[in-house]
Amino acid sequence: MLRRGRPGDVPPSSAEGPWLVVGLGNPGPLYAGNRHNVGYLVADLLAGRMGGRFRSSRARADVLEGRLAGHRVVLAKPRSYMNESGGAVAGVRSFFKVGLDRLVAVHDELDIPFGAIRLKRGGGEGGHNGLRSLSRSLGSRDYLRVRIGVGRPPGRQDPADYVLEDFNRRERTELPLIVDRAADAVEALLALGLEAAQNRFHADPGH
Repeated sequence: MLRRGRPGDVPPSSAEGPWLVVGLGNPGPLYAGNRHNVGYLVADLLAGRMGGRFRSSRARADVLEGRLAGHRVVLAKPRSYMNESGGAVAGVRSFFKVGLDRLVAVHDELDIPFGAIRLKRGGGEGGHNGLRSLSRSLGSRDYLRVRIGVGRPPGRQDPADYVLEDFNRRERTELPLIVDRAADAVEALLALGLEAAQNRFHADPGH
């Protein structure tokens, strides 16, 4: 069953409805440390900030309802594999009646430098199978994205193999800070809106 929360945890839904924040990744311990799973890591950190725990839902996703950045938020991690994430996300979105303009996908991104955080609405999927599945199931690309740079693979390595490798030793030392900043970016997006959040996180001189 979906977690409905304790009385008083979540106020009645506003006319605008809740936000849905989705961390993309692959389920299971085999994939836990992969570059492709950084969206899961951010979702886990946000769950801690919300003070709750994920519960299994019928929509093939782990779901948590709570408050984040002053808003009612549904946090979700699809339990299906990355290239089938869309069905689970569409199911959660339908159950909670979330508008497309209030859906945020948090995911790894090959086309920006490691550790950089970029936010946008819509656009292409850039070969990302999770985004491709979301767009297909939602019938639109016009949802928000928090993109976490993992960089391009070295040499001629296949990008599909690269994202399914664990972060290397150097990357793992920086990863906690990057995940924390990505979670901050999600909160800024909800609290301030897209443009203000972009101004804050895209101006990072380190990237």
